[in-house]
Amino acid sequence: MANESKLNSLRDIIKQYRFNTKKKLGQHFIFDQNLTDRIVRVACNDSRDLSAYTVIEIGPGPGGLTRSILALNPKHLYVIELDLQCLDILKELKETYVNQLTIIADNALNVKESTLGNIPRIIISNLPYNISTLLLLKWLKGINKFHQMTLMFQKEVVDRIIAQPSTKSYGRLSVISQWLCKPKFEFHVNRRAFVPEPKVNSSLVTLTPYPKPLYPAEFKFMEMVTAKAFGQRRKMLRSSLKSLNINLLPLGIDPKARAENLTLEEYCLLAESLKELHYNDLCYFFRFCTKLCNPT
Repeated sequence: MANESKLNSLRDIIKQYRFNTKKKLGQHFIFDQNLTDRIVRVACNDSRDLSAYTVIEIGPGPGGLTRSILALNPKHLYVIELDLQCLDILKELKETYVNQLTIIADNALNVKESTLGNIPRIIISNLPYNISTLLLLKWLKGINKFHQMTLMFQKEVVDRIIAQPSTKSYGRLSVISQWLCKPKFEFHVNRRAFVPEPKVNSSLVTLTPYPKPLYPAEFKFMEMVTAKAFGQRRKMLRSSLKSLNINLLPLGIDPKARAENLTLEEYCLLAESLKELHYNDLCYFFRFCTKLCNPT
């Protein structure tokens, strides 16, 4: 594109600004443009065209992945960055892509990405390690606002997202992610591809939301059930879920089973049962209050 010819090289800009990464922000950047281009091609299914999409990137740093996204002409790109040094570098990109790039200076945990731009929205990000799972859970709560998410995590996080029941990696993130989205592992990235080099390898995953959740359940009750079950994953369900007062036998769930043995459908049954218990408790409370206010 013509705009790209106006840009200084990423490595020249890094030298110019004497760029240093910050461990406390979980920063591990990719400067290899071939790799960032590959990530973006995966996100747009090799169409090499993002013109129909509002794109959101978290933690762009000096803008390596940002450049690859802009090269495929997104309808608009929103980048969310907290590091002041990175914000200064990103301003150079803004001068070239004046009407196509918006820089948001904030912690991504505070931003409502679901309100940025117009639909369809997609997220393409090499996520900061220290908040990656928190961000994913936040987006899953409002997943109907997104068309797709292509995300780089530590390999162990992607292993958890795509894990199947009765495996070591299967957990809360597996259940909630697969209930709402179809996850697709894309490829692994060796730790040597990052600056600074982390201690572990990373993986890219694409999550495509289903038109509606695979099974009926409400998010808050799914959170409660999975948090209790996997919070004590080595215990039998009759112990780990005891405080929720759910009767497991009528649901066809073995009280002696452990958290990793349950299927996605069974977790949804638990969440629906918990919802019913809460509803009944609330009805009882209102009847009790009404009786107090209107004694006969």
